[in-house]
Amino acid sequence: MKIKIISKEYNPLLKRKEVTFKVEHAETGGTPPRLEVRKQLAALLKTDLELVYVKKVETKTGTMTAVGEANAYDSIEQAKLVEPKHIVARNVPPKQPEETQTPEKPEKPEELEEKKEES
Repeated sequence: MKIKIISKEYNPLLKRKEVTFKVEHAETGGTPPRLEVRKQLAALLKTDLELVYVKKVETKTGTMTAVGEANAYDSIEQAKLVEPKHIVARNVPPKQPEETQTPEKPEKPEELEEKKEES
């Protein structure tokens, strides 16, 4: 997956860089996940991963090329203030599945009666 920045403009009012990019994803097949795109954009822009928010990534029909938009903020506070909640939610990394816990066995009726008698 190769990312090429098409345009990059700084918006001083919102304190962010507005980036349009192109992703060549012939090796991976389908459209790359947002998290991978964010990581590579953060590296290209030389900024922290938490400051980059991918707004959209769309694969052009019949090609292995995707075009997208992203914002790179100066601070996390500014990002939370400006960026819409649904975009922030889309850019949250997926949680790792927790290990399955075995449910506790229910106590037998005899054991419950013994506990009541002890009390």
